[in-house]
Amino acid sequence: MPSWKEIYMEYKGRILGIAGGIGLGIVYLVSGFVDTLIFALLVFIGYTLGKRIDAKLDVFQPLEKLGEWIFNRKRPFK
Repeated sequence: MPSWKEIYMEYKGRILGIAGGIGLGIVYLVSGFVDTLIFALLVFIGYTLGKRIDAKLDVFQPLEKLGEWIFNRKRPFK
């Protein structure tokens, strides 16, 4: 059975991403409006970013592609 240190070293990005998502989710829940869907979304975003870090992928590449798509598409109502 692998030790906690080995697990942490292999899945460091995912673990930190989930921890960050849970931290932000708790702040959101404590601030007043209890919405578990927002909490789950924050945890999912944290996991996804952590997974991209573990896979040594560029974290901001999907955002760049989205920005290019938004700004380079043709405006239908000129």
